[in-house]
Amino acid sequence: MSVQKKIVVFTGAGISAESGISTFRDSGGLWEKYDIRDVATPEAWTKNPNLVLEFYNQRRKQVLEAKPNAAHKALVELEKKFNVRIITQNVDDLHERAGSKNVVHLHGEIRKSRSTFNPELVYEIDGWEIKAGDKCEKGSQLRPHIVWFGEQVPEMENAQEISSDADIFIIIGTSLNVYPAAGLVHFTKKDCPIFIIDPNEVNNPGISNLVMIRESAGKGVPILVEKLLRGELQLS
Repeated sequence: MSVQKKIVVFTGAGISAESGISTFRDSGGLWEKYDIRDVATPEAWTKNPNLVLEFYNQRRKQVLEAKPNAAHKALVELEKKFNVRIITQNVDDLHERAGSKNVVHLHGEIRKSRSTFNPELVYEIDGWEIKAGDKCEKGSQLRPHIVWFGEQVPEMENAQEISSDADIFIIIGTSLNVYPAAGLVHFTKKDCPIFIIDPNEVNNPGISNLVMIRESAGKGVPILVEKLLRGELQLS
């Protein structure tokens, strides 16, 4: 019996955007109404926690209204033949709702809250709101379970280890400009085939065995997945 190839998929905002979740770059999107420094930093939380809570409540509401798209669903199909691990920069749960079983969230999870005193105390959110006065079991105010700008990325070491074990590495919907996450591609083995699916110009990571697929996630991912499942790609 042959050993399943390990596929690591690294996803960014582009895959969620096709489900209607606004990104930093969206014109007229949720982010455009706020300065990042006022809603997505530890300093913002200290200065105006109510504004931060409201901002993430609105983002959470948007996520709950969104649905997984063709790209999310195609990645689930990969699990029928391959050992698939997903590393995502996205804080939504669309991968999980589509049916993906192994997802690592680098930047946190919007549908969870955590204690302001003890980051180990993490809770599922029922609905879309965290309110002022909502407290953890130790009595501290709950905050969004999000990695804010200026905070450490707790899952980064785990993500690096997963990337280094990949037989195939697929990058979807990310410009590869946000570090340290963008550096994951450099942890792959030298002979690991790398596919990048994005309709836009992507920062070249300086990798030789790279295949660019200039399509949207919803179109490009199903095409690549079908070729992998049919064994149409010559892989080492």
